[in-house]
Formats: sequence, C-alpha cells, structure tokens
Amino acid sequence: MSTITINPAALPDARGHFGTFGGAFIPETLMTAFEELTAAYEQAKADPAFQAELAGLLKDYVGRPTPLYFAERWTERLGGARIYLKREDLLHTGAHKINNALGQILLAKRLGKPRIIAETGAGQHGVATATVAARFGFDCVIYMGEVDMQRQALNVARMRLLGAEVRGVTAGQRTLKEAVNEALRDWVTNVRTTHYILGSALGAHPFPMMVRDFHRIIGVEARRQILEREERLPDLLVACVGGGSNAMGLFHPFLEDAGVRMVGVEAGGHGIKRGEHAARFQGGKLGVLQGTKTWLLADADGQIELTHSVSAGLDYAAVGPEHAYYHEIGRTEYTYATDDEALDAFRDLSQIEGIIPALETAHALAYVKKVAPTMGRDQTIVVNLSGRGDKDVAQAARFLLGEEIKF
Repeated sequence: MSTITINPAALPDARGHFGTFGGAFIPETLMTAFEELTAAYEQAKADPAFQAELAGLLKDYVGRPTPLYFAERWTERLGGARIYLKREDLLHTGAHKINNALGQILLAKRLGKPRIIAETGAGQHGVATATVAARFGFDCVIYMGEVDMQRQALNVARMRLLGAEVRGVTAGQRTLKEAVNEALRDWVTNVRTTHYILGSALGAHPFPMMVRDFHRIIGVEARRQILEREERLPDLLVACVGGGSNAMGLFHPFLEDAGVRMVGVEAGGHGIKRGEHAARFQGGKLGVLQGTKTWLLADADGQIELTHSVSAGLDYAAVGPEHAYYHEIGRTEYTYATDDEALDAFRDLSQIEGIIPALETAHALAYVKKVAPTMGRDQTIVVNLSGRGDKDVAQAARFLLGEEIKF
C-alpha cells in the first residue's frame, strides 16, 4: 500500500519535467515544431469541439469502451486473486496504440501538416498510424528496424496495405531505437509539412504528457468498470512496460488511490546480463536518450547498451520519464519477465481463456501468474491486455511448437 502523496494533474511542469526526469533535449531545428505542437495541444485540450470529435471517433471508429473481462478459468487455475483483463486487444487495429494515433492525427490536421511519420517496433503503432493516416487522407511513412520487420512481417504487410511506406532501418541493432533515430532525422528535414506521431510516452516534451493523456481513457474506463463489478477499487494493477504508454494509461487515473498497487513489467530477455534484456530498472542509470532525461541502459562511458526481448515492442533501452519519476518516489513498482516466462504466459492465456495476447502483454501476464496465487481470493487484479497476438503467431509457433510459419 502506497503512502506517497502526489498530484498527477500538476505533472509535468511547464517545461515538461517529472521531478528530475523529462524535459526537451532537442536540436534547435526542431525547437519551433515542439513549441508549435505544445501550444496546439494545450488549445486542443481546452477545445470542446476537438474533444467531441476525438470521443466520437474513439466510440464509433475505434470501438471504445473496451470490456473489463473476468478471466474466470485462469483465476480458478491459479487459485488466488480474481483476475480482470482490460481488453485493449479488441480495439480497431488490435492494440491500445490507436488511442494515441487518433489523437495525434487530429492535432496534425489542426496544425495543417498533411504528411505523417512514425517509428514502430512491434508494428502495432505503425499499423495504428497507417490506419489513421488512411482515414484522414494523409501521406504516411513508417520507420522500422529490419530485425523487427522480419519478426513482425504480418504487420509490415498490414501497413503497406493501408497505403503507408515502410522504410527499413539497417543501422545499429536494426530495432526500435534506430527506427526512432531515422524518424527524427526525417522530421528535422521536413518539419514544415510533417508531424511525427511518436508511439510511446517517451521523447521530448510534450510527447510524454500528450501520449499519456490520450491513453488515460484506459484507466478511466477500468476504474469505472471495476467499481461496477466489485464495488471497490482493485488491489493491484499490472501492465507491461516498454516506453510505457499502455501502463501509464492504466495507472494514471489511480495514482492518488493509496490502496492500489501498480506494477510495471519490463522485458527480462535471456536474463539480467548486459545486452540480453531490456529491463531498465535492473541495473540502468540516469541519462538522456532521444530527447528526454530518464532511466536507461548504458555502459560506464554513457554508450547505449544492446537490448534483447522476444517481443519487439519492449526491446528499447529507455523508459518513459513519468515512469522513472514514480519509480523514484516509490509510487509504482517494476519487475521483469524473461522470454521463457512470457512465452509460457502467452500459451496459458491462449489455452485457458481462448485469448491470444501480444507477446508484450504476455510479460505482464507472466507476473500475474506468479503473484495471483499469493493473494487472497477476495482480492482483485486488473491487467492491461494491451494488444492481441495475431502479429506474434509465427514467432510464438517457432518457440512453443517448433513450427515455421511464413507470411
């Protein structure tokens, strides 16, 4: 139980800081674009017409509200706390990413910028961005590391079918960090006509705040739904954490509720050894990466370390600055699940509840599998089922079934 007193509405400050984290470490060539975006977002937040358009599209185009599903068979199998799944996997495009992509394309329309760029790791943010670009008739370019393109071939095909150009990135590890770098280079070059739809609660201000705000609807709905079902707040919230957008979307509306524990689950990869994981709170350090000061994986010289995860969406060297702040003050907790643990949870939910989760989400489920049996039967857990696993079937089949599936 938390004894921390915080005021989430006061964060970040005017310069985008969450305590010592956050801020805007950006090249001068992008300063005007960031200032313009910040002003446009502040105006949009206060504009009833913008909020009404967003709410209407979230309802009729995206499919909100998503259900809060009681996982009855899995609860019985584990023998402890009652487990509820917040079904973001049922949204249009198959993951929570569409919430933010939709909000940001409305901002791009407001700014008069007809060209959209984005980065993607697991491909779900790329699909969501390509989807909203098609819906509003915008040009769209998605940057994706070549390693991620190979393991997420289905989502690459989806983006191209939606009309987006997918540009493979061959630098470095050829994963998410390098995709962000290329998207930023593009934005510097084409800033007058282009809006960058950043996909997580990362980067320079206002992105961590803005992405969080567009995803708060997850926690707002979950709070109302659990009160209707259980007539009290949950004992524990659980979500996977890459950059941290799905987790912050769930956590934020509960931050002032001292009795609600919140646990973010990072990618433990092959174990906590250099270059074999992406668990930033396990041996990471304070640093600056791609526009923000936060907790990240770096060596003694400050060079960003290699990362690994079976899930492309968690394979990133830094975590969102708001997560770093709540970790520092003790309001939220962070652990990790290994590749093997995530794959086991992936199989369990598929076979016990008939729900195939994203491999990212499976990391959160792996923690639930451990903790639920230690809790009382009168206690409740809400886990954010942030995405569905269609994109991961080939990857999971190779590891779990020994089968090669080609798309």
